[in-house]
Amino acid sequence: MSRVYEVMFIIRPDVVEEDVDKLIAGFSANVTNGGGVIKTVEKMGRRKLAYMVRKFNDGNYVLLTIEANGPVVLELERRLRVTEPVIKFITVRIDEEEKRLAKVKANRGVRRSANVEHAAPAPAPAAATPAAVPATPVATPVAAPVSTAAAAPAEAAEPVQAV
Repeated sequence: MSRVYEVMFIIRPDVVEEDVDKLIAGFSANVTNGGGVIKTVEKMGRRKLAYMVRKFNDGNYVLLTIEANGPVVLELERRLRVTEPVIKFITVRIDEEEKRLAKVKANRGVRRSANVEHAAPAPAPAAATPAAVPATPVATPVAAPVSTAAAAPAEAAEPVQAV
């Protein structure tokens, strides 16, 4: 079963542009030989890294969008791991996200069309005047009687006199 993945990898900044193209071509050939399809290749250029990776502060970012099955992706990740110019990579499965976004867009379209059909203007309610509103009687709370025997402390001991 083919799934869609995004593979982003960072190549060392000291690698020449022709070598970057050769690396991308090699990874693309690996995917196509395994039965996968390269959808897009995006060279994002040289960017600063968020933190130092293998003593580098910046790197050349490359994003591959591929459609392949699991073993092809595992082989691609293995090759990325052992390729010396690649300092970092990540693979993300995006086909589930694409399905979810398509479902959300479809639901939005249904809701919008339903809202347009039901958007007939409603008549404004009549304003109530203060004289027309009857006054409601306010009930005053009644306090319960308090027993003095329960509230008074018990005095069992007699006062002590000083000698």
